[in-house]
Amino acid sequence: MDKATTRPLSDSELERYARHIVLPEIGGAGQQRLKRARVLVIGAGGLGAPALSYLAAAGVGTLGIVDDDIVSLSNLQRQIIHRTDALDKAKVDSAADTIASINPHVAVEKHRLRLTATGAAELVAGYDIVTDGSDNFETRYAVADACAAAGKPLVTGAVGRFDGSLTVLKPYAHGADGAPLPSYRDLFPEPPPADMVPSCAEAGIVGALTGVIGTLQAMEVIKLITGIGEPLVGRLLLYDGLGARFETMKYGRSQT
Repeated sequence: MDKATTRPLSDSELERYARHIVLPEIGGAGQQRLKRARVLVIGAGGLGAPALSYLAAAGVGTLGIVDDDIVSLSNLQRQIIHRTDALDKAKVDSAADTIASINPHVAVEKHRLRLTATGAAELVAGYDIVTDGSDNFETRYAVADACAAAGKPLVTGAVGRFDGSLTVLKPYAHGADGAPLPSYRDLFPEPPPADMVPSCAEAGIVGALTGVIGTLQAMEVIKLITGIGEPLVGRLLLYDGLGARFETMKYGRSQT
């Protein structure tokens, strides 16, 4: 993030972000870091929708959106960045329109494609942080591997029916004890068999659940950009929507 390329906050930005700037942990310097940041969001669906909305509202300077789908009626129960009048529109275009209405200071880079291992490295290299809200393991592994190789922090979340999970990955770095930090493959060595994980259309999902996890993803990204708090590195946050419970599970680098 190059300080020289970022203009000072305008009067309207100072007013818009006043509730951030008054926080000692963020302040004007933290808001400038948000303005300089380039964040890639994988998926403009259930998780990407709230993540994009809150990152745009927070003043992240550039948001990249990766999605190859179009808006369908069944999306609108949870994908709050899309509206009824956006039906049959590309999700990257619909999301960009909503972001423009949320915050005109945010630049949007649209990538209408399905991310694979072939193109992930080049795409990830152009951003500071990646947050993954994809709905398939092929993309999750491709994104995680690309971020690890490029030295980019990855905030990854997943949801199913009434529960969700979230973690932050920095496998290129070392912890306070000098040990290498865990990767996505340390947490999930192999994808489950295809018939073991039903799709959202098959199993169903509560719309508000995606809001919980997607918003937490945005919070972790903001923490990483501004350098505040303790990101979920080496910790998997689990949310049980029916029981209204959060639990945190620690995990580390595989010994094999």
